[in-house]
Amino acid sequence: MSDLGYDAAHMLGAVVLLMSFALLYQRRLFSLLNVFTMQALALTATAAWQAYSHGEPHLYITALLTLVLKAILIPVALHRIVVKMKIHRTIEPALGIGLTMVAGVSLVTLSILLVLPVTADATALTRENLALSLSVVLLGLLMMISRRNAVSQVVGFMSIENGLILAAVGVAGMPLVVEMSVAFSVMVAFIIFGIFLFHIRERFDTLDMQKIESFRGESD
Repeated sequence: MSDLGYDAAHMLGAVVLLMSFALLYQRRLFSLLNVFTMQALALTATAAWQAYSHGEPHLYITALLTLVLKAILIPVALHRIVVKMKIHRTIEPALGIGLTMVAGVSLVTLSILLVLPVTADATALTRENLALSLSVVLLGLLMMISRRNAVSQVVGFMSIENGLILAAVGVAGMPLVVEMSVAFSVMVAFIIFGIFLFHIRERFDTLDMQKIESFRGESD
């Protein structure tokens, strides 16, 4: 791969990671969904560039699936859920934004320390892609832990899946069936989450997980 191709691939992967930090910073649901859309678009560009630079046409399918599912269908569906269910649109974090960002930087450092030593025989781009991917996965997990709103936790789960896709497209020779199974899994998970959100709203009239826990404590 040329220096330009390497730099472009590295930059696109870094943008996906940057969007993970932007997700952690958001305090309003619609802003959160818009940032998630931007992350999906960056992931689409990453997959398309890898397809072009490595000569792997099947990655164009991955890019198309990511664009349609993650950048269009899922954000639109979540927007409609928020509007239809009249969900409170301000996100209340379990941790402060400052502490969350510090924890995020720590997780990125941990990812680098874990991945780089065990991938010493791989190419530099593969090593960096895997480090970026693990960072995105861990930041998505941090978002699920540090947010009380169920919709934001769904977005955190989808961000974790973005990290898995980033890992899949960053490793040369990754079979298409793996990428297709990841895309299918996220669609199934999204449908389950959608049903789950509607049932929570009908039962508790809120999607704030802290209030739901309080309700359960009162019932006991």
